[in-house]
Amino acid sequence: GDRVPVDGTVLQGATSVDESMLTGESMPVGKSIGSPVTGGTVNCDGAVLVRATQAGQKGVLSGIAALVEEAQGRQASVQQLADRVVGPFVNTILGLSLATF
Repeated sequence: GDRVPVDGTVLQGATSVDESMLTGESMPVGKSIGSPVTGGTVNCDGAVLVRATQAGQKGVLSGIAALVEEAQGRQASVQQLADRVVGPFVNTILGLSLATF
């Protein structure tokens, strides 16, 4: 099946859509008139006419990508603490090991 190009609402027809990229669920979800569809999901069978509601940077998939990018750019507070402690800790351990040698 083809990928759904944009987020939208089904105007005509019925189909099953594989939304596993969003939900992790491998079973296709039935879509009929009035049902929302998400850009990037896979149309498994059937033909539908979809009215685009959001495209490009405003779509669900773009929002998820932005959240992931933001999360990767931040350091966890535990990581910040470890970065502050590790320098003096290593120097202390090296100093003690040299003193006992």
